[in-house]
Amino acid sequence: MTAPRQHAPFEGATILGIETSCDETAASVVRWTARSPRVLSNVVGSQHELHRRYGGVVPELASRAHLERIVPTVRAALDDAGVCATDLHAIAVGNRPGLIGSLLVGNAAAKAYAWALGVPVIGIDHVAAHLAAGLLDAEEPAWPALGLVVSGGHTHLFRMDGPLEMRLMGRTIDDAIGEAFDKAATVLGLGYPGGPLLDARSSDGDPTAVRFPMPRLTARSVRRGTAPAAQDAPGSHGTQAASGAPDDATPNARTLDLSFSGMKTALLYAVRGVPAAPNRAPPPPPEPLTERRVSDLCAGFQAAAVAQVIDVLGRAHDALAAGGGAPRTLLVGGGVSANRHLRAEVARFADARGMSLRLPAMPYCVDNAAMIAGLAHWRLAAGEHDDLRLAPSARSTVGLS
Repeated sequence: MTAPRQHAPFEGATILGIETSCDETAASVVRWTARSPRVLSNVVGSQHELHRRYGGVVPELASRAHLERIVPTVRAALDDAGVCATDLHAIAVGNRPGLIGSLLVGNAAAKAYAWALGVPVIGIDHVAAHLAAGLLDAEEPAWPALGLVVSGGHTHLFRMDGPLEMRLMGRTIDDAIGEAFDKAATVLGLGYPGGPLLDARSSDGDPTAVRFPMPRLTARSVRRGTAPAAQDAPGSHGTQAASGAPDDATPNARTLDLSFSGMKTALLYAVRGVPAAPNRAPPPPPEPLTERRVSDLCAGFQAAAVAQVIDVLGRAHDALAAGGGAPRTLLVGGGVSANRHLRAEVARFADARGMSLRLPAMPYCVDNAAMIAGLAHWRLAAGEHDDLRLAPSARSTVGLS
């Protein structure tokens, strides 16, 4: 186990966070008080109405909207917190991953504020920040921990020995779970943004009425990509190292990676029917898409997606426990952490294994700047910061080294 490299930030350290990775213009002021990052303000300007007509985020429109909103948003965050710019000890900014045009706006603003105030600028990985969202307004949890990020762009699983010490164990190889929910909502004609609408509609459905596939990804299929995946026998978890990677001698062992594209295809066939194939009898037509049928499809799709996440969490926990480092805490973050079914299932999972669960408060589930400033406190305490050459990147590298 790697010892955490950070220590507590000094009392009263105040950081302005800026977040513009996608379609939310966000600013927040967070102060280190009583051994935890305390949120003094959290201002988030959503662009949902701007992108609704297109059924998704248009990058050029998003970056232009950030340009218009970034300065008023920062001013609002400072006003709400009751602090002056000269009270700040650092400026934190989400500089990866995300839409590059949107990131450029936030990064330019953060460096301008840092230069004008003579304080450090601290670049923060958006994926890692989602895991810090559950640490806001609360004391640091017991380590080691399992860290699960579930959002529209990412589904990542980490082993964590501290807020800055994380190693990637598994991730989706295609759609993120939030992206899958949004696409499922589009197929079902629910509207935009789709994830919350699918969650709400699922409460009226029967999750057992329609069965969706559960992928079983192996080292051979995921890492090497040269042979079809061999399926484990029911109930078999294969052999897995404590790091989460299968032993090289067992290429057919299951990995801790996830896949949601097959579920999405199954939903598409359930709605529109199975395509006809040459030299085969015509497939039966799909069932009518009644209101009841839509609710059942929402419930079944959501239940299957969450079940896959819980399955991977269970195998990750067992792998770490077998290596002598059983996680004591489960940290969950990202937009899908607001999903009611997922919140209930991870609570059951943590309780069954005697783990402490840290779920973010609802305002910190979606993209926000409080999580950016919160994580920056640990970087500042560790003596880490960046300079004005800080550049945005479209990709996350957290947990890879």
